[in-house]
Amino acid sequence: MKEIRTLTQIIARLRGPRGCPWDQKQTHKTLRPMLLEEVYELLEAIDQKDDQALQEELGDVLLHIIFHSQLAQERRAFNFQKVAKQLAEKLVSRHPHVFGKERLATTQQVLKRWHQLKEAEKPTRQSSLDGIPLHLPSLLLAQNLQKRAARVGFDWPDPKRGIPAKLREELREIAQTKGSGPAFARELGDVLFTLVNLARHRGVDAETACRDSARRFATRVRSIETSLAKKGKKTTQLTPRQLDQEWKKAKKRR
Repeated sequence: MKEIRTLTQIIARLRGPRGCPWDQKQTHKTLRPMLLEEVYELLEAIDQKDDQALQEELGDVLLHIIFHSQLAQERRAFNFQKVAKQLAEKLVSRHPHVFGKERLATTQQVLKRWHQLKEAEKPTRQSSLDGIPLHLPSLLLAQNLQKRAARVGFDWPDPKRGIPAKLREELREIAQTKGSGPAFARELGDVLFTLVNLARHRGVDAETACRDSARRFATRVRSIETSLAKKGKKTTQLTPRQLDQEWKKAKKRR
């Protein structure tokens, strides 16, 4: 596409001898936190169902993809065209039911075949957990580790009974742990890990569920602050009981 070619040429010029001093100094590592921020902004646009913001944020993420490809091209590793070519080949090879003669009728069959083909492409892996980025958000990391382990047999034979029982056990242990040191942190981590397992077996994305709860909390706090401000009051002026009453009102408003 003409537009993609134009983008790659712009990035190359920005990185060139007469380009932008800031762009010239960037590396894969310096761009890393900015890429992460752009991805989160993209997720925000998706959650807000804002098409204009979605278009803009997709462009910002694309900028990083092309920028990283340009950095790789400069050290003669690969370029954006090779990135696109490899992706196209991967999509074709992992969809034999579309581009080949295989017949897969359900989503479950498609996912199972996808994972089989993916594993066949990575024969050098020594563990079923290899390839999962440890820098993922903690709840997402736990969920992905559990999913991968489940595919090789590490899962609850009776999750409806087993996981709630395990959760009760972990909660008892955390209640018996004194202080807030490493022992408490370890027990707390076990509780969170078990909750992620429960969410996984109920078909709920734990990361999204926690984020939605955080959003609801923030919305209610802002609602209370706005309501009190109209009366010339602040939350710090209220008693715990009054705050609880305001909280219940905020829940009804949303």
